[in-house]
Amino acid sequence: MRTRMDNFSLIPIQTSHKFPRGLVINLPPCIILKQERSRPAEDMILTALPPPPLPKFTKNLQKSSPFSSISISDGIKCTLLNALELRKRGAVLCTKEDSANDVFDGFSVLSSDTPWDHDNLWSTFGAYFFILHIPLSYGGLSITANILHQSVLDPLATAVSAVILQTTETAAALALFYYSAKPQYTFFKFISRMPNSKQRNWINASALGIGFLVGLVLLTSTLADRFVGPKDVNNPILKDILSYSPISRTACFSLYCLISPLLEEVVYRGFLLRSLASTTKWWQAVIISSCVFSVAHFSVENFLQLFLIGCVLGSAYCWTGNLAAPFTIHSAYNAMILFVTIMSQTEFKH
Repeated sequence: MRTRMDNFSLIPIQTSHKFPRGLVINLPPCIILKQERSRPAEDMILTALPPPPLPKFTKNLQKSSPFSSISISDGIKCTLLNALELRKRGAVLCTKEDSANDVFDGFSVLSSDTPWDHDNLWSTFGAYFFILHIPLSYGGLSITANILHQSVLDPLATAVSAVILQTTETAAALALFYYSAKPQYTFFKFISRMPNSKQRNWINASALGIGFLVGLVLLTSTLADRFVGPKDVNNPILKDILSYSPISRTACFSLYCLISPLLEEVVYRGFLLRSLASTTKWWQAVIISSCVFSVAHFSVENFLQLFLIGCVLGSAYCWTGNLAAPFTIHSAYNAMILFVTIMSQTEFKH
């Protein structure tokens, strides 16, 4: 059957199909034959080029598919092939969990490049611990008493000897870490702040760490007194040193607020934590170094409290990348202990 075309005009139009999520696919044009009559009811479409059927999504999507280029409302270009592949693998481009992980991982500014080889980490630390720490910190006073031909050192001799021994241990530890470091690191470079830590204010971090540490220690002490029983937290030897003479008191403050914090922060944060953080998560490095820090004090009853203190100091170092922050917190905490001891002696006398 033939159709008469005299009263028809050809009108090309562009068709499109809109999918969910704002995806629009332009389809090939079709031709409309519009009858030139005044009656709109008689308008009809005779498709010389019918629109192709909408393609079905199949597992094996070819690159020649009309879906290979998709326009997204936000202007970002992507390919359907990549999108389907990501979805097939269960990949999610942006989730709240990913954002939380990014923030958590971004807490630390410690660099993965450390002055020491990871293979020599524990051998170097073992050399410090068994050759320097135990003989000088726990056997030095006994050796000094034997040299002075005294069975027990008086408080002044104890304070001065402890200052000398800890200073020697600090100098020897710095020398050990320096000579075991990589050749390109200078003497102070391996304990200096991280290059990307300039935006982290170590003073504010120190103030926050001091307040948090004091509250944490008070909480743990209260819980220990309630469930274990009250005990005298003040060291009797420390009491004798602080009350013996102004010289012994000055030596004690120098030891607790300067020398000891410097030594322990260089060893347990600057060396151990920094080396561990180069191969593990920063929080794992904090936990491991805090355990070692607590064990090194050889105090079973204070193990948990020392571990928590180490976690606070380690977190401050990870966030600031500067040893000045944990050193300040450590020094302030020890000063608080000395102050509490002095105040308890004053109240006892009255």
